[in-house]
Amino acid sequence: MRFDLVDLQLFLHVLDAGSITAGSRRAHLALASASERIQHMEETLGVPLLVRGRRGVQPTAAGLALQRHARLVFQQLARLRAELGEHAAGLKGQIRLLCNTAALSEYLPERLAGFMARHPDVDIDLEERTSSDIARAVREGGADLGIVADTVDLSGLETFPFCTDRIVAVAQPALARTLVTQEGQAVTFARLVDFDHVTLTGDSALFRYLSQLAERAGRTLRARVRLRSFDAVCRMVESGVGIGLVSEPAARRCARTMDIAVLELADAWAVRQLSLCMRSFEGLPRHAQQLIEEIRA
Repeated sequence: MRFDLVDLQLFLHVLDAGSITAGSRRAHLALASASERIQHMEETLGVPLLVRGRRGVQPTAAGLALQRHARLVFQQLARLRAELGEHAAGLKGQIRLLCNTAALSEYLPERLAGFMARHPDVDIDLEERTSSDIARAVREGGADLGIVADTVDLSGLETFPFCTDRIVAVAQPALARTLVTQEGQAVTFARLVDFDHVTLTGDSALFRYLSQLAERAGRTLRARVRLRSFDAVCRMVESGVGIGLVSEPAARRCARTMDIAVLELADAWAVRQLSLCMRSFEGLPRHAQQLIEEIRA
């Protein structure tokens, strides 16, 4: 088999993006060149690697095997770069980190900024996913690290505490007074689900999680507008468009400058412990271990 690293990286990009077109963009290759490379890989192996459909591509059993081994190749390369140290002039370490919405928006930016300023030779490939998707990806070698809510199955993974996060509701003060009978009283998600909502975009981990909760209750989350940040959600709530469900730090920050009320949720799932997860701390490249150590500190 004459696969080079470009072939393997392209294949991983295609699977992560869900299409050859999007994967070729991530790999900085022309679509025709990317298609030819994948076709050559399939011809060399004598087996299809992808199932092509109208909505993108899915890996075959052989494709999943290639994905697993390709990720191992790049993880070993990352360890090689780290261990060569000063002899690896010009080589940069890379960490693939997956996290949920709250971690990405509220808790990670400051910590990552400090780490990256102190480690200019390390790049971080950061992507937002649901906690269940993250745990599966880390377990299968699709990411070095993940930050997840501890409500998901973390068996087979090594974990460290990251922080406690709370999801709260934000609403116009007049509406908030109709939802609770006394100040400080919590409200249930079931009480809110039938109202119009201001949400994050449909590809956000939090939106998908809340939609799943509504579906389990036999309801549909009515999103009147979908936005890219918690701050934008709060601003739209202030304008009377609907109710928002956001991470508490964002809600409290916005409430200082916006005319919105913050309501705690009575549901147990609204308070969750966020955890760092990985297959093995000792098996990570040194620069990934350093990131974990700094985040924990």
